[in-house]
Order: sequence, then C-alpha cells, then structure tokens
Amino acid sequence: MVKARSARLADLVGLLNSLYPNDLAEDWDNVGLQVGDPTAEIDKILVCLDAEGLAIDEAQRVGAQLVISHHPLIFRPLKRLTPTDESGRILFRAIRNNIAVLSAHTNLDRAADGLNDWLAERLDLENTRPLERPQQGAFYKLVVFVPVGHEAGLLDAVFAAGGGHVGQYDRCFFRTRGTGSFRGGEGTTPFIGRPGAVEETAESRLETIVPADRLNRVVQRMLKAHPYEEVAYDLIPLANTRTDVGLGRIGHLLHPVSLQQFSRQVREQLNLDSLRQVGDPQRLVTKVAVCGGSGSSLLTEALRQGADCLVTGDIKYHEAQRARAEGLALIDAGHFGTEQFMVTELSKRLRKALAERQLAVEIIEMTAEQDPFVTVC
Repeated sequence: MVKARSARLADLVGLLNSLYPNDLAEDWDNVGLQVGDPTAEIDKILVCLDAEGLAIDEAQRVGAQLVISHHPLIFRPLKRLTPTDESGRILFRAIRNNIAVLSAHTNLDRAADGLNDWLAERLDLENTRPLERPQQGAFYKLVVFVPVGHEAGLLDAVFAAGGGHVGQYDRCFFRTRGTGSFRGGEGTTPFIGRPGAVEETAESRLETIVPADRLNRVVQRMLKAHPYEEVAYDLIPLANTRTDVGLGRIGHLLHPVSLQQFSRQVREQLNLDSLRQVGDPQRLVTKVAVCGGSGSSLLTEALRQGADCLVTGDIKYHEAQRARAEGLALIDAGHFGTEQFMVTELSKRLRKALAERQLAVEIIEMTAEQDPFVTVC
C-alpha cells in the first residue's frame, strides 16, 4: 500500500492547472496563484467562491494554509499594497498568517467538467455542448516510435496524462508496423543491441491526438514510459476545432415545459429564494443555454443556436429588452445563484485528484458564504 505524502503549494498549483488549465482563461482574467510561497507545505485547503475577509477568517479557524477561490483576489495589477482598502487588508492578513490564495475563474468556467457543465447538469440538460464557438488550433498530433511489444505500457501512460481523446471517445490511436534502424555512440546503453553497431528492430509507429494544454504532461509521461534512451517522436500542430471547452453550455430538456414551470425548476434546483424572468410565461422551453455568473454577452450566440431560453446572472435592462424583442426567454438566477455550487463540485474533484496522486491534503468546503443581494418583500 502506497502511503500518502504531504504536498507543497507548487504541487497543488500544478494539480489545479492540470484539471482547469490557466490558458483556458479569458485574456482579461487573473487566475492561478494570487499570493503564497510555492515551497510551503499544505495539509488543509479551504474551497470558496470569493477570497474575501470571511474566507481568510475561516481558513484561520480551521487551520487551512491554502484558500482556493473561484473569483480572483487580485483582478488588476496593483499600484500599491497597503491595508487601507479591502484587497490590501485581505492580502496583508493572508501573508501574515501564511495563507496562500489560488484562484480558478474563467478557466473553470470554460473547461470540460467545469462550472458550466455542473450548471447544465443541475438543470437536467441533455446532450450539452459549449455555447461559445470552439477554439481552433488547440491540438497536436503525437507520433512516437516504440519497439514491438512495448506499445501497451507507453499508450497507458499517454492516455493517463490526457492524450487520445476525440469527442466522447478515449484511448484513440493509430498503429503501423515497420523497421527502425539506429547506431548508438560511445557511452550509450542501447535498449536493443550494442554501442557502435548498426541495429534494426521491429517497431510500431503510434499516432494519437493531444490537447495543447496537456502536451507537456503527455510528453513527460511518454518519455518516462519509453524503453529507449533517446526517443524518436514528432509533435505536429493541428487546426482541429476543440468542442469540449468554451463559455456556457447549450442542451435540451427531456420534455418541453412552459417558461413559468422551467423558472420554478431553476429556482428549486439552484436553491434560490427568487429569480427574474423575461418572456411569455406560457411559451414552451426545450432548448436551453446556460452560463454561470455574468453570461449576457452570450445572448447573440444563444439566439444564433436556436435556444428558447438563456439562464445566467447579472442581466441588464437593455439586454432584457433586446431578448424580449428577439424572442429569447431569459432567467436571471443571479451571479451567486449560478455559481454557488462550485464549492461542492470543485471539492469533489480535488479530493479525487489528490487521492490519485497519494497527496495527504484535507479539503474543507466554505459554507458560510451568502449572496450580497437579499430579497425584500
């Protein structure tokens, strides 16, 4: 039995990036490590929506050395760092108490098995896909040559690191057989043959696809699993579109319902006291677009793809007017309401990833956060 080991902050930054790569974030966003010593030992993590003073209080109370938040503590470059404003006060307290802050924001929103997938699942949407147009050039073809008989172990390593996924299929590869030839120089220890002699051996050419954000990890695992000292491999950029990441999601309800009934379902499934609705309460809703947080920028895309309704938060007056005029129903479930479940869902995935890596780190979920808006009757 493998004993779990302690984790450094750098390990956890890498783990979060492997699940929700930083390069998926919007250009204006500031994700990743906000404050902290990468060499610090971490045995408790507090997961929260907002890295506010309340979260630092809770981290101190439970003894967590790391706060992982959705909304970044630092959005824009700081011109000064003083305890005279809220961000400064939080940063000072975090540093004084050796509490690191790490954030996953729009990278978590856009990622596969990220916040918008969780929102779509909670609203019982089926056959979902990203609402935002997919990225292009996000893949590489990996070609590697391996001696016959060693293919399985090498492929297992590549697939475990994130290679070989095509849509809903995994472990995808192509294999051809041929003859490889080489000669090792002085000081080499060839896996086959001896130094100075020309060798020929039966080899397999393996080809698979790798997302750009998984490339370094896949190559490292491949090199570690390969029996040769010097590995012959090619990395070929592809123009394939990536369809599993992007802002928002769009899918279908199992059965059409009225907008009024669907609004009730949204309120119940997201555990809300209230929400706002735009559109005829009796119109039928089948195709639904969703975006956690502020997703009104996707209104045009929801219309283009034929959505009956867009569920998001932070909808403004003129956006509501436009949607009503163009026949798109809106449900404003609030910024907090469409993201609050992130704490539970991210915690589940972090626990699983930590267990797979045998890292002895406890995950604590922040439960005291509240929507800053309250319903007044």
